[in-house]
Amino acid sequence: MVKSRKTSNKKTTSKKKVAKKRKSKKRSFKSYIIRFGLLSIALLVVALGLLFSSVYLGFWGKLPDYYTLRNIKNADASEIYSEDGAILGRVYSENRTNVNFKDISPNVINSLIATEDARFYEHQGVDQRSMLRVLVKSLIMGDRSSGGGSTLSQQLAKNLYPRKRYGALTMPINKIREAITASRLEKIYSKKEILQLYLNTVSFGENVFGIESASRQFFSKPASALKTHECAVLIGMLKAPTYYNPRLHPERSKQRRNVVLNQMAKYEYISDNKAKQLKKLPLGLQYNNQASRVGLAPYLREKIRIEANRILKDYPKEDGSYYDIYKDGLKITTTLDSKLQAYAEQSVGEHLKQLQNLFYKHWGNSKPWDNKKEILSDAKRRSERYKKLKKAGKSEQDINKIFNKKVDMKIFTWAGEKNVNMSPNDSIKHYVQLLNTGFLAMEPKSGKIKAWVGGIDFNHFKYDHVTAKRQVGSVFKPVVFSAALEEGLSPFEFFPNERKIYEEYDNWSPRNADNMYEGSYSMEGALAESVNTIAVDVLLQTGIRDAIVLAEEMGVESNLPKVPSLALGTANISLLEMMQVYATLANRGVHVDPYYLVKIEDKRGNLIADLSKEREENRFVMSPQNADIINHMLQSVVNQGTGKTLRNIYGLEGDLAGKTGTTNSHADGWYIGYNSQLVAGAWVGADDMRVHFRSLTLGQGASMALPIYGKFMKKISRNRKYTNYSYASITKPDREILAQLNIPHYVPKDSGFLQKMFGVQARDRDKLMERKLRREKRKSERKSIYQRIKNIFRKKKDKN
Repeated sequence: MVKSRKTSNKKTTSKKKVAKKRKSKKRSFKSYIIRFGLLSIALLVVALGLLFSSVYLGFWGKLPDYYTLRNIKNADASEIYSEDGAILGRVYSENRTNVNFKDISPNVINSLIATEDARFYEHQGVDQRSMLRVLVKSLIMGDRSSGGGSTLSQQLAKNLYPRKRYGALTMPINKIREAITASRLEKIYSKKEILQLYLNTVSFGENVFGIESASRQFFSKPASALKTHECAVLIGMLKAPTYYNPRLHPERSKQRRNVVLNQMAKYEYISDNKAKQLKKLPLGLQYNNQASRVGLAPYLREKIRIEANRILKDYPKEDGSYYDIYKDGLKITTTLDSKLQAYAEQSVGEHLKQLQNLFYKHWGNSKPWDNKKEILSDAKRRSERYKKLKKAGKSEQDINKIFNKKVDMKIFTWAGEKNVNMSPNDSIKHYVQLLNTGFLAMEPKSGKIKAWVGGIDFNHFKYDHVTAKRQVGSVFKPVVFSAALEEGLSPFEFFPNERKIYEEYDNWSPRNADNMYEGSYSMEGALAESVNTIAVDVLLQTGIRDAIVLAEEMGVESNLPKVPSLALGTANISLLEMMQVYATLANRGVHVDPYYLVKIEDKRGNLIADLSKEREENRFVMSPQNADIINHMLQSVVNQGTGKTLRNIYGLEGDLAGKTGTTNSHADGWYIGYNSQLVAGAWVGADDMRVHFRSLTLGQGASMALPIYGKFMKKISRNRKYTNYSYASITKPDREILAQLNIPHYVPKDSGFLQKMFGVQARDRDKLMERKLRREKRKSERKSIYQRIKNIFRKKKDKN
């Protein structure tokens, strides 16, 4: 019994010892864990402290100091305005319009704070509670849905100074940098100023920065006019601008908008009932793309973009630095009228679409390059793709393989831009057939350009056809006849319609478009019917050099060939130059330099440059009486000549003068028309002159170019605002001259009319010589030596 008790006690004692040891081990393990945890935390704190110190001291890159933060300047888009105050387009490195806090709807502020930073007014740049939440959930628990924990000030810091990569330490270093920068921002700026800076800086996708630009882009209104649900749409985009883009993903955007409205209700910026009502509304999107390539007059805006920075070099800031059109938010005012520009672009689109379809039907199954394979090979070599491949050292064989391989691309069609899969060779065949155009409208008295269309689509065709030089055809003939009047030829004289051979010019012989060579034409008849043989005869009687001098004084700067074919428009001249010629006629002999830039202001509206005053003085280049006679003759073109469809088809009323132009191969079609208040003209053709209509009926200026003018003027005539443009008069010649001009355009051979009118036979060489001598005498009396010298110096000045 005793033994068993002893044994039992021993077992009990050993069990107690084992339990004690176990408890001791557990306590030691727990204390080890605690010590390890405390040590880890201490090390982590030290590490974070060292990391924070290293960031603060700039070991990972210099932090923005107070001076830098105090002088933050966001790039501000410059805006180009029409004369009537419409924004034609914008020029920018970032599409942004900075606005003041007072110009932002309060609901933008409320929705932003409710959604992004509810304790914005309580913290000093860093929200410790949010940071702790992120630290615990994101870094420790691995919950990525916990949010970023960044305040608006930290987000602003991130927007102003984008994050960099630092390997495994990228996230903590960037967070510390943003926290330090945010704290500094809070010390420099008030809460309102931080909100203003944030909303002017933040991205809304589509290369749109700032609430003002976003408001204009998505709702076509300023940020001050945004409604509550519209504010919620834009603020909702900030989480993921592309994912919640209301244009691309309307349902996602609507769901995100409703989340923002719920947040506004949660923090009592709106009531629950108001939130319910607003969530039922549609997005109400009124999209208006603000991209630099979108808007009216893209060809002219591109020209202004290039010129502006050059012009601004002459107008430095007070500190000696130069304005930058891409960043300084300049306001550039032009002479354009936004409505007239829209009419012009519409008219071009309507006619060229029809004309292109007609061109395809005209050629049918055959192609313009069937017998001229070099058309395609030349187009290929002109392409940017070919030039890049050649520059990269590719062989012709390799280039040919690339050009035959199908790739995804976007092409222009009159049915809209299309995504296609085709080879570069096929795209060349597509583009080489397209007809293009240039159209211009200007005031002849002031020189103001009112509409400028450089082509059919700026995104696909950058070449500006307003300034391109092409053969002008018969639109040059008024210069010839004007020079003839200035040199003393009688406007009442009749000219025989004969085909002649000019031996002194390599036996060259001009021919008429209709191949008819009979009877005689008055000067007016020859001009109205565009009789080539008479135009050449008049030029040679006038003197080629005298005609060239007058052309230059009227605005032609291109080199003009000193050959009789000049009368037929074989010279290459731009539409912009020819418009000046007709503007001089419309202005009764006074040449006015065209211009399109009025002024440049800074973003506060302070004048930088008044460009309307920096132009040459107007000058008389031909007598008003002779200009009146030519204008009267060119009215015949509209009333009964090649431009009569303006009356018959387009129903245009009022005084109108003009001239069609067609080149021999039908490669270029022209029409320029005018009254005393507005001159407008169009050129139409393919970029490659070997691509054209094969018949005069389709390829003449009256078919190719005149319809653009007709459509444009018809649109103007329907708008009462432009009555002065559509119904302006044209000054008539003196009564005595006008009475004598009332003679037939055409007289058949041997009709006896000429003998009765002049008392001489039409081909009485002695009498013709006598009249020629009288003209020479009047010419020498009118043009003094002083005037000749003056013209020579003026030519030199213009060329310089």
